[in-house]
Amino acid sequence: MKKLLIASVFAISMPFAASAAELIFPSDAPVASITIPDSWGPKETETGVDATSEDGAVYFSIDVADAASSDKTTEIAIDFLTKNGVKIDPQSLKESGETDVNGLKISSLDYEGTDESGPVDVSIGFAAAGEKVLIFTYWGSKDTQAEHQKELGEMLASLKPAS
Repeated sequence: MKKLLIASVFAISMPFAASAAELIFPSDAPVASITIPDSWGPKETETGVDATSEDGAVYFSIDVADAASSDKTTEIAIDFLTKNGVKIDPQSLKESGETDVNGLKISSLDYEGTDESGPVDVSIGFAAAGEKVLIFTYWGSKDTQAEHQKELGEMLASLKPAS
C-alpha cells in the first residue's frame, strides 16, 4: 500500500461503527486528540498514544515532541520497531507530500521491511501542532493490513489539535 499513513484518511467519510475512545494527549498538557476503536486497545503512553489492531496486523502510535527533540523521538520510534523485530529497508524510502487533516499538515517517510511474520509496510509521519511536533509510527503486515484501512482512515480523520 502506498502512502498508508496518509492515504487512509481519504478512504472514509462515515463515523466509527464500533465503540471508540477519544484520547486527548498528553493528558497533562493536551496537544491533540484522536478517536481509536476500543478493540485496538488504545492507551496513553509516556509521550503520546498507541494502539494495535485486534488481530495484531497493525501497530499505530502518535508521540508528542518539542521541535528540538523531534529527531530523538523519531530515533526512539525506529528503535522500538527494531526491538520488535522490524527490519526496515532504507532503499525503499518514499516521501509523501503534505496532507491537511483538520488543520494539521501531515507528511511521512514510507518504507518496506520485514518482521517475524513476513513483509511489512512502515511509515514515520510528522505534523506540526503549535510549538510541538506529532510523530506517527505505523507498522502493518502486507498480508492483512488492508483489512484495517477503513479504521485507520477514521482514526486519522478524527485527529485534531487540542482546543
